Amino acid sequence: MRFEGSTIFVTGGAGFIGSAVVRHLLRDTNARVVNIDKLTYAANLESIPNAAGNPRYAFEKQCICEGQSLRKLFERYQPVAVMNLAAESHVDRSIDGPGEFIQTNIVGTFTLLQEALRYWKGLSPDRRSRFRFLHISTDEVFGSLGKDGYFTETTAYAPNSPYSASKASSDHLVRAWRETYELPTMITNCSNNYGPYHFPEKLIPHMIIKGLAEEALPVYGDGQNIRDWLYVEDHAKALALVLERGVVGETYNVGGRNERSNLHVVEGICDLLDEISPSGSGSRRELIAFVPDRPGHDRRYAIDASKLENQLGWRADENFESGLAKTVKWFVDNRMWWENILGRGYQQKRIGLG
Repeated sequence: MRFEGSTIFVTGGAGFIGSAVVRHLLRDTNARVVNIDKLTYAANLESIPNAAGNPRYAFEKQCICEGQSLRKLFERYQPVAVMNLAAESHVDRSIDGPGEFIQTNIVGTFTLLQEALRYWKGLSPDRRSRFRFLHISTDEVFGSLGKDGYFTETTAYAPNSPYSASKASSDHLVRAWRETYELPTMITNCSNNYGPYHFPEKLIPHMIIKGLAEEALPVYGDGQNIRDWLYVEDHAKALALVLERGVVGETYNVGGRNERSNLHVVEGICDLLDEISPSGSGSRRELIAFVPDRPGHDRRYAIDASKLENQLGWRADENFESGLAKTVKWFVDNRMWWENILGRGYQQKRIGLG
């Protein structure tokens, strides 16, 4: 079985993408998983229901900015790989408070790289050859596309938000630690993720929850900003594949080939909600309300995932329509998960206006 006898660190494993990675590794491989997460507002251990009592799972509440504590975890668990998903990720929040993004995404990645390097240097030659550090990043580091073209692994970086700038910085650090210190690193840059267990501040869950409550559905600007959507379970499988078969020093783009405007996404959610949970007040499309745009809002993202597909054989299982239908149904059927988040004090209010 894949990753038999291998211990893998997943930082940020209680977050949205991180929890999907943990679920996939526990369900579909024989890896031992150590989930390292400091449990910020967006983290949720309830997103890993298959972890309870699993002998191949351990949780460590830990910030990746704390080197001494990370060192003890490396010494204790002796991992063969690190998958770094620990990050602040919400663009709107980065506009209002960029400091946390600089600290976690840049300083945290630096600290993790230093401790991984220290650990790696102390391994036997055989174990050193098998060790991998996989850094998970975003397509937002590439900036904004025009009407045509795609991001590839050689696209120049041009981040436009504090969030994307912090992720671009972390990518450069990972590359530098490979080139300078020979740490066996790899990087992935993904398009917009969606799916079950998505924190309510992001577009799709935000619209689903507001739609269920029959509240106004705020769409930024003219709603024509385009994103390439990737079902989170497909992303988790891609990351495990890169860890298993990827070439050290390489970057792999992960995208769903599902370009949709934000307005199209919201209209699709409305139609699915009308079908799954009908309202007595008519079509939920009538709830759509256009609001002032986000400062520096990138117009279009689109990823060319050919390298990942051709070299490693990855294919997304879900197209956007099938993935969105699964996502909406999950949020309708699992109200307790997101109602608990709202009950802990999270407020769905507009932020990020500068």
